[in-house]
Amino acid sequence: MIKTRTRQNLVYIAFVAPAVLFFTLIILVPFVRAIVFSFQDWNGISSNIRWAGWSNYAKLIQDTGFMKSFAFTAKFVVVTTALLNLFGLLLALVLNMAFKTRNVLRTAFFLPYVIGPVIIGFIWQFIITQLFGEIGAATGWTLFMKNWLSLPNYAFWSLILVTVWHSVGYFMIIYLAALQGVPKDMLEAAQIDGASKWKQLWHVVLPLIRPAMTINLFLAISNGFKGFDLNFALTRGGPFGATESLALHIYLDAFTKNLFTYASAKAVVFFLVLASVTLVQVAVMKRREVEM
Repeated sequence: MIKTRTRQNLVYIAFVAPAVLFFTLIILVPFVRAIVFSFQDWNGISSNIRWAGWSNYAKLIQDTGFMKSFAFTAKFVVVTTALLNLFGLLLALVLNMAFKTRNVLRTAFFLPYVIGPVIIGFIWQFIITQLFGEIGAATGWTLFMKNWLSLPNYAFWSLILVTVWHSVGYFMIIYLAALQGVPKDMLEAAQIDGASKWKQLWHVVLPLIRPAMTINLFLAISNGFKGFDLNFALTRGGPFGATESLALHIYLDAFTKNLFTYASAKAVVFFLVLASVTLVQVAVMKRREVEM
């Protein structure tokens, strides 16, 4: 009996140990090191590392660039979270209906998510700067005659457009899986009781797919806050820093300005904000979920 348990424990350790090792080396150690760096003064190159205490955190209060990128990121998260969940749910509702081309359309909407965000960013940069001008010249629409990436408001909505286009298929798939798990007998019972399609959706379907809503809200919020690659490839934070996300702002401080420890302090604050928002969101949504 003891030998069997020992053998089982060794098997568990053999399977879990590699994952724990990689997590420790790639996630945990850099995270702890970043916290230590945030209390030091180092440019990332020199061998001289001084202890700075809370001075890096104190400078954040007066850092207008950090506050500007934080405001942009918060606005970006709110808009993308709303649009991704709205369009993801609408697409899922439509593609959950019985028609012949639904599988092809599901694949078509999901396909952009498979492509890397950096590639998507460069592709859409070409579309916006080159093809939009040709569309404007051909149609006479002034909307397409402008260079969207050179105007702050247009650049923001360009980033929103590309983000939603790139990720909405993934959110659609999660909602679609939840919709297919809704019991048909409950919908039939509601229909017999005289409930319209709208009331069935509002009072039966939506409460039953709240676990999927919890997941999608968490993904939209966390991905919105952590957004870097698409932001870097499409706008590079421009024009004049108008679309500089927190992740991109921290990256530029660390690897272009050599403010290594100051960027670490910003990253720690960024982590605390993101963790707080996502934990509150998940806790609130979990309370509203319906048990099947």
